[in-house]
Amino acid sequence: MSQEVRTTARLYLCTDARKERGDFEDFVDAAFAGGVDIIQLRDKSLEAAEELELLEVLHSVALRHRRLWSVNDRADLASLAGAPVFHIGQKDIPLAAARDFLGASTVIGMSTHTPDQVDAALAAANDRSGLDYFCVGPVWATPTKPGRAAVGLDLVRYAAGASDRHGAGAAGGDSGAVPWFAIGGIDLGNVEQVVDAGARRVVVVRAITEADDPAAAARALLAALDAGASLDAHATAGAGD
Repeated sequence: MSQEVRTTARLYLCTDARKERGDFEDFVDAAFAGGVDIIQLRDKSLEAAEELELLEVLHSVALRHRRLWSVNDRADLASLAGAPVFHIGQKDIPLAAARDFLGASTVIGMSTHTPDQVDAALAAANDRSGLDYFCVGPVWATPTKPGRAAVGLDLVRYAAGASDRHGAGAAGGDSGAVPWFAIGGIDLGNVEQVVDAGARRVVVVRAITEADDPAAAARALLAALDAGASLDAHATAGAGD
């Protein structure tokens, strides 16, 4: 499972329970159909029993699309629901404790907000806790993280450089690179800036949750990420000339 995140996952969506619209199942189905690789249910208003019910729905839809789904913060709910992916913040359950609790098969990711935290995440991928991916942000201020200062594109550039160095120094070359996602206020209007800064994977919220057509919004974001991958391919080819 960690290899799947490492090699293919590029578009990660966080969504609330969509209580007002009452369309959670239809929404996640459309998002997966549009190409979203991972969907995380993140809704602080939910009681544990409510969240487990919705995670069961998310699990069913993800299975149908052969995609991944994620639990945020609550390792107990991730274990009960059998979540393939679990995400923690800097002040949540420690990574080593999460790994001990959830076992080796669960993909675990972590949020980072500073260069030191990026460096620590890259180092954690090689220790016994085995971090599988990390997120960098919030790139821009976002209402989903009130009070969290935006880190800007400089941290995205730092993560891109640090990740490249880490991958080049690992056994097997680039295969040792740890997947990372830019997050925070990213949408179709600014995703090109994030790609130009070096990100090849993104986490989005409102860019899809507020879209009239979630599937079309996902496809458009993936097209922007594809453009970045094409630039990488041209640069690599040019370096070999």
